[in-house]
Amino acid sequence: MGSSSPLGLHRVLDPVGVLPQRAHRLDADPTPHPDEVVVDIEVLNLDAASYRQLREQHGTGAAVRAAVLAIVAERGKMQNPVTGSGGMLLGTVRAVGPESPLGLRVGDRVATLVSLSLTPLRITDGLARWDGAGEQVPCAGTAVLFGRSIAAVLPDDLPDAVALSVLDVCGAPALTDRVVREAGPGASVCVLGGGGKSGSLSLAAARAAGAGRVVALVPTEAEAAAVRAAGLADEVVLADARDPVALAEAVGKPVEVTVVCVDVPGCEHGAILATADGGTVVFFSMATSFTAAALGAEGLAADVRMLVGNGYVPGHAEFALSLYRAEPGVRALFAARERQTHTP
Repeated sequence: MGSSSPLGLHRVLDPVGVLPQRAHRLDADPTPHPDEVVVDIEVLNLDAASYRQLREQHGTGAAVRAAVLAIVAERGKMQNPVTGSGGMLLGTVRAVGPESPLGLRVGDRVATLVSLSLTPLRITDGLARWDGAGEQVPCAGTAVLFGRSIAAVLPDDLPDAVALSVLDVCGAPALTDRVVREAGPGASVCVLGGGGKSGSLSLAAARAAGAGRVVALVPTEAEAAAVRAAGLADEVVLADARDPVALAEAVGKPVEVTVVCVDVPGCEHGAILATADGGTVVFFSMATSFTAAALGAEGLAADVRMLVGNGYVPGHAEFALSLYRAEPGVRALFAARERQTHTP
């Protein structure tokens, strides 16, 4: 094949010149360029915001399957046209180009740590094994990793579904750890969506980083009970994260670090109100409107630093896996989420 770019520019079909994440259509031909890796897909893991939007628009079953298939067929990647987000995948390495810098070998079972919104993708089984009732999508097909892509070899000690769930959100606890350490010993932290996957790991990361007050905000009493039982937070408070006044009242004294892990839009202003002047808000949700965040902070005269959780921090995969292994409360909340996903 011809020359290739470690950024994947050679795979962009339309419009030429943009990076793969911004492209409308990618070339998903599974023949590798010299610096590429081709993966046989086993499971797609749709990100939470994307799956929620697809489910709300199409329901489950045949309609949501058809929607995902149509996106991949049109775009050569899985990028939700409403949320702009994708997810990640699990699979087995089929081919490794001789110039690939990723250190992978044929036969390695891997989870990709780059978004499906920039990963060339083909689906060959019509998603026949997916009932549409969960974010993890059994799938046959191929994916292509570029020279600057990231992938983690799956650990031997965890079930695939668990490893995939942890690695899907591994950027959140790693950046939470960094920001809380920067805030200093005893910093106060609130995690919006503390009962979810990224939220529970972020709670554990905040405590491990030396936070003095850890608050988990959740939307229902059932979820609050689960988070209390997990023992990951000093306070568990109940509020709709889309109601800024109710959120701020539930949190009480503003915190130094707010971590947004919810998968619904409209939570920007509440997160800002809950954060003390000079504090930091970390947005991990792909449902975030960064325009609403910036203009909201300005309109509230809020002197807060706002960070985009970009999903990558060096060492993030092993850090998240180590938290999962070490924290029984995290494992309990992951298990509860799994049961909830598969409840008829």
